[in-house]
Amino acid sequence: MPVELKFVVDTNVGKLARWLRMVGYDTLFFDGSDDSKLVATALSEGRVILTRDTQIIKRRVVTIGRLKVVLISSDKPEEQMRQVIETLKLDCRSGLFTICLECNQPLVEKSPQEVKKLVPPYVFQTQQSYCQCPACRRVYWRGTHWEAMNKKMARLLSG
Repeated sequence: MPVELKFVVDTNVGKLARWLRMVGYDTLFFDGSDDSKLVATALSEGRVILTRDTQIIKRRVVTIGRLKVVLISSDKPEEQMRQVIETLKLDCRSGLFTICLECNQPLVEKSPQEVKKLVPPYVFQTQQSYCQCPACRRVYWRGTHWEAMNKKMARLLSG
């Protein structure tokens, strides 16, 4: 079984974190300004750095091949995601909507009864499938927002 890629994104490509989480990749958002901490986190946790910061790719751990960094060329999130998918040959279909978009935790399936008091009445009446983040307790279901994200992802993967 291949090793699953994990990522850390810095603030200059922050929206990539949500995109990668949407397709099931463990992705940390690094909001600090100390590149040394970003590099240390990536090394200690076996993560690929995604950044637009050209200084990071000049670091010795990167130039000797000890740390993988993808230098993102675009400032548009969809183009950034396309670059990451193509560069790393990512599988973006099997893990769709399995990780919390907010806090990067694997989602847990829940029965309608378990989330009844956590979702709007209309959602409870119209949806049967739910997932919840064990950390932030956010509940997800396959409503219109899910459909819109799914279409956006399909467009991205086909283009």
